[in-house]
Amino acid sequence: MTDAPGIEAARERAGEYGMAAISRATGAVLRVIAAAMGARTVVEVGTGAGITAQYLLEAMPADGVVTTIDAEAEHQRQAKVALREAGIGVNRTRPILGRPLEVLPRLADAAYDIVVLSERPEMLAAYTDHVLRILRPGGAVIVLNALWHDAVADPARRDEPVVALRQVIRSLHDDERLFSAIVPVGAGILVGTKR
Repeated sequence: MTDAPGIEAARERAGEYGMAAISRATGAVLRVIAAAMGARTVVEVGTGAGITAQYLLEAMPADGVVTTIDAEAEHQRQAKVALREAGIGVNRTRPILGRPLEVLPRLADAAYDIVVLSERPEMLAAYTDHVLRILRPGGAVIVLNALWHDAVADPARRDEPVVALRQVIRSLHDDERLFSAIVPVGAGILVGTKR
């Protein structure tokens, strides 16, 4: 499976700057979800090098917009370069430099089709109520790296990221506002659909 040249370039840039890059299979799943939902409005928490945004935008209509939030200015800069090089217009993304816990409360209620969380696992639980507030009914929350490279399934693992992910998985699974499932692709994808 090959990616568009813009994604390949962003993947190389991510390596140069020490940023995580989602797998091709994870990108393909994101693309399918966005296309199936007819997503027009997406929030991405954790910009990285712009790879996730490119996969999503490939599947979104021409007027679809990804709002991408990151506290790291360098991540935002590199993502802008990657998106420009991929030929994606500036009107397709809304980069917001800031801490997610400061930005998410300012986003509109029930206004987003998808929220993608690609953030430190220990921060995810703090985002849940904000995410469910901004998602429209039928919208999807997607947690990337949900299996932490199979560590979540290993009962001997008790390090902070693994414990945090287990708690988020349990919390979203038990939340009556969602239907959720884990997709064992890449480092794992947790998908929850708001009822």
